[in-house]
Amino acid sequence: MSPIRPIAAPNDDGPPIPGLIGSGPAMREVYRLTRQVAPSNASVLLLGETGTGKELIARAIHQLSPRGSGPFVRVNCGALAENLLESELFGHVRGAFTGAIDNRTGRFEAAHTGTVFLDEINSTTAKLQVKLLRVLQEHEFERVGDTQTIRVDTRVVAASNRDLLEETEAGRFREDLYYRLNVITIYLPPLRQRPEDIPEMVGHFLRIYNEQNYRHVPHVQAEAMKALQAYDWPGNVRELQNYVERAVVLAPGDELTLDLLPEAVLGERRPRIGRHRQPDMETLVAELVQHGLARAGPREESLHAKIVNQVERELIAQVLAACDNVQIKAAARLGINRNTLHKKLKEHGLDEGGTGPDRP
Repeated sequence: MSPIRPIAAPNDDGPPIPGLIGSGPAMREVYRLTRQVAPSNASVLLLGETGTGKELIARAIHQLSPRGSGPFVRVNCGALAENLLESELFGHVRGAFTGAIDNRTGRFEAAHTGTVFLDEINSTTAKLQVKLLRVLQEHEFERVGDTQTIRVDTRVVAASNRDLLEETEAGRFREDLYYRLNVITIYLPPLRQRPEDIPEMVGHFLRIYNEQNYRHVPHVQAEAMKALQAYDWPGNVRELQNYVERAVVLAPGDELTLDLLPEAVLGERRPRIGRHRQPDMETLVAELVQHGLARAGPREESLHAKIVNQVERELIAQVLAACDNVQIKAAARLGINRNTLHKKLKEHGLDEGGTGPDRP
């Protein structure tokens, strides 16, 4: 039986709790902030793409805090409709709504003296955000259908896979709630920004899935590791975890080789199932956008100009050609007026040579 891994000392820059993998500079900064904020009662906002490990950091904050012996209660705010989520968070009394046949304790009450982790908080509605703000400020609420006020001592750690400041500026998230949550913010970098952590993660997942599947695949081919580190990882750590398990199950020997990796990692197209058919417009558009995003790269900000404007230019050019460069006909085919077409031709550099006479 393997020894229990001890929690790292406060001055250690490694993972604060078991299960957190990665020793590169980006993750060391996450670990440093996690240790620093854990002893306080401050609200913490975790920002990062889906699959970057936000729940693990929330658990680390809880376990390293004075509340560590209390409950840790997770709520996925994006998984329930508004009325169900309100009851889930605050509880309800019998008869509060159809199906409420008994009193129910909510997650905030269940997390008393501990921590409640609100995952995907960006998906909550404006009505629910008002109630969340009150709990954060006053530490009190009423169950659904009740008038009795309940007070709780609960720390809130929230997470979002979207930039909440942008959501606030767009009017989709309350500004006062954002600033109340944003006492301490920890950003979890996506896997593509920390390829130096991938070998360590692969080794970790190999040990797990070898044991679970009664296999012995302890080695990784150099070319396979190079491909894993070069991949963009849209699904982040969860995607890597799945691909390692797949390789362990399929490996004929004791090595994870390049041919065991899925087509996505190798830059190949997945085979289509069934008879070959011409793709419909929706599929073509989706593939075009996917290709445009891949070529633009993760840091490109002018995506509209890179993708949409190019499609519009090509559409106008082809319709003009099909209409023998008669702009009146082209405008009618496009469903726009002539003035708009003239403006578009100028914007896209199609008004010089080749647009043809403006014949009726």
